[in-house]
Amino acid sequence: MSLPTSQPPHSVAPNSVARVMGIVLIALIPAIVVHIVFFGIGLAVQLTLAIATALITEAIALHLRRQPVRPFLSDGSALITAVLLAFCLPPLAPWWLVVSGTAFAILLAKHLYGGLGSNPFNPAMVGYVVLLVSFPQHLTRWLTPEASGLHPVDLSFVQTLHAIFIGQLPPELTWDAITSPTPLDAVRTGLKMGLTLQEAQAAPTFGGLGGRGWEWINLAVLAGGIWLLALKIVRWHIPVALLAGLAIPAAIMHAVDPGSYAGALFEVTSGASMLGAFFIATDPVSAATSDRGRLVYGFGIGLVAYIIRTWGGYPDGIAFGVLLLNLAVPLIDRYTVPRIYGRAT
Repeated sequence: MSLPTSQPPHSVAPNSVARVMGIVLIALIPAIVVHIVFFGIGLAVQLTLAIATALITEAIALHLRRQPVRPFLSDGSALITAVLLAFCLPPLAPWWLVVSGTAFAILLAKHLYGGLGSNPFNPAMVGYVVLLVSFPQHLTRWLTPEASGLHPVDLSFVQTLHAIFIGQLPPELTWDAITSPTPLDAVRTGLKMGLTLQEAQAAPTFGGLGGRGWEWINLAVLAGGIWLLALKIVRWHIPVALLAGLAIPAAIMHAVDPGSYAGALFEVTSGASMLGAFFIATDPVSAATSDRGRLVYGFGIGLVAYIIRTWGGYPDGIAFGVLLLNLAVPLIDRYTVPRIYGRAT
């Protein structure tokens, strides 16, 4: 059956996948710059490795699926996956870690389900969780922020490459000398040792809001997220609901026992809170579709992340929260998508 088509010119949608992905990448630039300022040039190397791996893996997957390579390779979706995954890894993580994680995210978490628009789970978070579960020791090697006063020496670009590609530090340094727990991990460990929250946060690695460096990275991500909201690239429901899912239980627990539970401001400015709220959970493919559904989805991610942070086995639960709520999206949509007009049941 042929359908009638009106004569041109036809109206063209103002947004395209490539344009949206490009804007999202631009919004991440402030956070990337701040990250490099506090933790060194390692992130730039990881980004290069992740992007190269993502593009090569995407091209191979498209070729094997007999799909056109050029249009899908230029839409920017693989770049977003690569950048988000690299951002979640320690800046001196081994090269094979970011390469294998990125390849897994593109091949199995994206193309195994049919490619862009068909993946039920966020590819970057799938890659990150696989690495976290498989190689937990490598994902704890976070550098001490340079502004903390505990950073022994700034690694040069060549020394950074040696650390990433051959695992070798300068002779006068050890991994214990240049790495430290993340703020979330430091608080968890201190509380388990019997310290109060105030004692655990008395270390020089903590700042006014959260951990030194981390609080500024989260604020830079927040600035990029607000820009995305202003351009209507993302809607407010998921970011606000996710941060509320973190902040509300944190505020309640902190009010009940301020010596054992961190407050809301610490929770939303630590770890991947802002990155998850504005750049990860807002993935339009794997997130809920209705406004009510997005509120439930976002709040659920924040609540799961807080539970894992407080009582679970990992210091940051954003990735697990995203994947668990990705799994619940069909159920959320079933009960929150508005009924079609004229349908009785």
